[in-house]
Amino acid sequence: MHVGKHIQEKLKEKRCSVTWFAAQICCTRSHVYKIFRKSSIDTELLERISLVLDYDFFEDISHTIHLKNSKG
Repeated sequence: MHVGKHIQEKLKEKRCSVTWFAAQICCTRSHVYKIFRKSSIDTELLERISLVLDYDFFEDISHTIHLKNSKG
């Protein structure tokens, strides 16, 4: 799972601007675009993003881990 792309998709679904999102997570617009390009992310930042977007990204990560483990 590419976390940055997933965050970007959820932001689009919420129909919120990148400028609004940046303000909510206390960073700049350019940093938000960097986040979108990242395949992994700091857990503290991901927690803030999850709260702002009201979406549990950790659950998706956990689901991905379970799928990989079940494939052996």
